[in-house]
Amino acid sequence: MAIKTKYEEQAADAGASSATGFGAAPVPTRSTAFSAAAGTNGGLSALNDTITQTAASFQTTQARMKEGMDKAMKTTEEFVAFGQGNFEALVKSGQIWATGLQDLGKQVAATAQAQFEETVSAFKAIAGAKTVKDAFEAQTTLARTAIEKTLAESSRLTESSIKLTEQALAPVTARVSLAVEKFGQAA
Repeated sequence: MAIKTKYEEQAADAGASSATGFGAAPVPTRSTAFSAAAGTNGGLSALNDTITQTAASFQTTQARMKEGMDKAMKTTEEFVAFGQGNFEALVKSGQIWATGLQDLGKQVAATAQAQFEETVSAFKAIAGAKTVKDAFEAQTTLARTAIEKTLAESSRLTESSIKLTEQALAPVTARVSLAVEKFGQAA
């Protein structure tokens, strides 16, 4: 007794059903089964190719997204560092300004004290004058000296104020220059 394959059994069943008039379906033979399997293998090959292409595309997209995220993180870090530098520049500028104002205040106080002492001394001289001419000369000398010292002190305070302003703005100006240099390149 010979062992029949599944296809041979199906063919025998198909022949029996066609003899009975039922089942006019074509009967697969061994050659049609092999050609169907070959078609399936071709379909599997195409499916594998598609899967491979999709995976490669996904990896490319993932690499681009990672690159974009890295750039975004780097840019964010640069902006945070730049903002921190701006804050530090403002703090330093404020410290320079406050120290400078204290120094200017001390200069004004010292000048006022010196002028007060000179005025008291001049009034003593005027009060101790023996003649009206001596009193008038003492008063004229006091007025001339006061005007000269006021002009000199005013000029010195103006120069000190300008210098203080330049020093206080130097950290901020440096940050502005850096911003123009850094972000001017990006444009």
